[in-house]
Amino acid sequence: MKQAEILARVADRERGSTLVLTIGFAAFAIVVTLVVAAATSLYIERKRLLGLADSAALVGAEAFDLAAVEPDPDGGVSVRLDAGAVEEAVDGFVADVGTSRFDRLRIESATTLDGRSATVTLSSAWSPPVLTLLLPEGIRLDATSTARAVLQ
Repeated sequence: MKQAEILARVADRERGSTLVLTIGFAAFAIVVTLVVAAATSLYIERKRLLGLADSAALVGAEAFDLAAVEPDPDGGVSVRLDAGAVEEAVDGFVADVGTSRFDRLRIESATTLDGRSATVTLSSAWSPPVLTLLLPEGIRLDATSTARAVLQ
């Protein structure tokens, strides 16, 4: 048998195997692309929620009356925050800014633990941009931030 005949027989048996590999690789590439897009979307949503929590904590830390400013023993001044004022300021800020930009946004807590700093915890829901069998339908995100007003 000649070498040309052997190559012709092998080529006849291998017909169509490249198509199966191409389809498999294309399916794998689509799945990887969808998972990476979902992970990127989750990361961006988490950063956006953390930014809103930072801003809300800053608003809460600045929710004080000037009558609440007290002199410190070391010559500076300090502020005593009221938990009710912090919660009211954060509620107003989140209602103005965040409700249309987040899915099921909720203020979990907005308070002052030590009377000097405001701590805010927000939560929202995230869902992937394209639903697949590999990804969950949605995840609850939480972000906590603390801010302190400093007067000099």
